[in-house]
Amino acid sequence: MVVPRRTSDRVRRLAVWVGWPLSLVLLWGWMAWRAEPALTDLRAEHGELLKLHADARAELESAKQQVATLSRSEQISRAANLEVQETLAERDEEIAALRADVAFYERLVGATGQRRGLSVHAAEFQPEAGGSWRYTLTLTQNLNRGAISAGRLRFAVEGVADGALKTIDWDTLRQADKAPGQAYSFRYFQKLEGSIVLPAGFTPQRVRVTLDGGGGPIDATLPWQGGAAP
Repeated sequence: MVVPRRTSDRVRRLAVWVGWPLSLVLLWGWMAWRAEPALTDLRAEHGELLKLHADARAELESAKQQVATLSRSEQISRAANLEVQETLAERDEEIAALRADVAFYERLVGATGQRRGLSVHAAEFQPEAGGSWRYTLTLTQNLNRGAISAGRLRFAVEGVADGALKTIDWDTLRQADKAPGQAYSFRYFQKLEGSIVLPAGFTPQRVRVTLDGGGGPIDATLPWQGGAAP
């Protein structure tokens, strides 16, 4: 039996239409089968890279935290060192002042010290913030050994204002009416401290101190010893 030519061509075209897609499917399957191990390896490498990235990120965060902690510790240590240095400097000043007091006391009560009754040894003034002055007056006596000198101290400041001599009394210095004198009580010497206010434009020159004790008032005039005006 002879197949017609037209039918044969149709069968050939049908075979081509069906065979071509089928060959593509088979080719894709074969390539996928061959590529599967490589894809598996790539997936594994991708997972390892993700894990390495996560580990590196965690280490970076830990390093940042350590740096912040160390920086804070360094700041605390630096502040502590500065505080210690300031404290040591203050202690050195206190020790120096105590040594000066001891030396002064030894000269005062020593066998070679000049015997004197109640007197004002020194008057010093230092400017303070706000325009006031901090004063330190040192009282001494070594004439009556063992005796207690007690009473009250007042002083006035003499100087120049507006080209004329002027005296600023105790009440004005203390900015109070009928201001009580500063009490003192000591055996050999005592330092009295406090604050006063001087009028604007006033230039101090001398300090006139009055001691009211049991033996009657004692007056002493000393030159002004102080720093620059605040």
